[in-house]
Amino acid sequence: MNSAAHSQAAPSKAANRQHEAVCITGIGAASPLGSSLDTIAMNLLAGRSAVRQVEPGAFARDQIHFAAPVDSIPVPPGLDESAFRSLGRLEQLCLGPAAHALADAGLQNDRRGVRIGVVLGVAAEYMKIWELDFINGGSRVVDPSLDALSIVHFMHRELKLDGPAITVAAACASSGFAMALGRKWLRAGWVDACVVGGCDVLSPTAFAAFHNLRALSRRNDDPAKASRPFDRDRDGFVMGEGGAFFVLECESQARKRGAVIHGELAGVGMSSDASHMVIPSADPHNAAQAIRFALNDAAINPADIDYVNAHAAGTAVGDVAEAGAIRLAFGDASIHLPVSSTKSMSGHLLSGAAAFEVIACLAAMRHRAIPPTVNLDHPDEQCPLAHVAHTALERPVAMAASNSFGFGGANLCLVIRQAA
Repeated sequence: MNSAAHSQAAPSKAANRQHEAVCITGIGAASPLGSSLDTIAMNLLAGRSAVRQVEPGAFARDQIHFAAPVDSIPVPPGLDESAFRSLGRLEQLCLGPAAHALADAGLQNDRRGVRIGVVLGVAAEYMKIWELDFINGGSRVVDPSLDALSIVHFMHRELKLDGPAITVAAACASSGFAMALGRKWLRAGWVDACVVGGCDVLSPTAFAAFHNLRALSRRNDDPAKASRPFDRDRDGFVMGEGGAFFVLECESQARKRGAVIHGELAGVGMSSDASHMVIPSADPHNAAQAIRFALNDAAINPADIDYVNAHAAGTAVGDVAEAGAIRLAFGDASIHLPVSSTKSMSGHLLSGAAAFEVIACLAAMRHRAIPPTVNLDHPDEQCPLAHVAHTALERPVAMAASNSFGFGGANLCLVIRQAA
């Protein structure tokens, strides 16, 4: 009798959460621009570039000597530093920020029965693990059985979580898809809180692949000016690395715990170009659909958005395609809607880019200022948008849209609402 009553009550409880606000209660990061919201915000709003020379062979092939690396990965609270430093770089970029997000949410130790899941956005994880291990003289590439656990299950074990765990791979949109799936889990009642986000690491194979695709900038003479989204003289993106993670909770759960709410994941929109493995579709319809779906999901109008953090990485085709999608999705509102690409400063964090750029949106909300696109000296006439160029634009931001358009046509838009 009690079992039957419970089985009837559970769907009702889940049904009550289907449309509940899902909030960000924890933030953790390790990025080229810092490892805290305040530091990242300060550097973004100051227009500081993290792109610099790197040693040939350390990350890059011989032809490319610049990138946006992470200088310091914070040790997770309560973990022995030597044990943490013995981990591979990809594991550090996942575990460190995720643990800090849990601590920021007040869920590091006192979880009071809160069931916590993990959704990790990362692409080609084993290739990168084996490659970096091989470079450092390890044997994983010779004996892959040494990798008994995927990174997400390693995180699950180290963070002592008891909810479900899964990896999502959607190219440059991976960490944004992870956020979307985590929100779905919360509303379905499968978890009480969810660690979501993603990371990526610089590696010679990645450099070689993107170089051979002619997707990377070759501006060796001045690395800090190499990343030039929307600029007429752009010649490709700059590789970056890093991890960015959040703790998501339904608003009722967060307020019950007395958690600090940083913002709300108010809308999610997805679509696929189904066009080409690496080249964005020349037709902006599908990418625009992802933006429209996100606005509809958030129950808002285009004019309600105060800022668009563009995916724009600085490629010739991609920036034009996204500009067309923004104009199509926002219509007349796009004429005065501020748009910027923070990849001009952070480089392209690949799998971690979407989550990092949500941090940029939260920074804009907290500091009432929109980070600029640096190096935008000559805006491309094919990208007619209300660009925020060179310096931050001071204005309130209550609602922001963040685009992530990955290889293979993985289109994603997230709408972030300022905390009430």
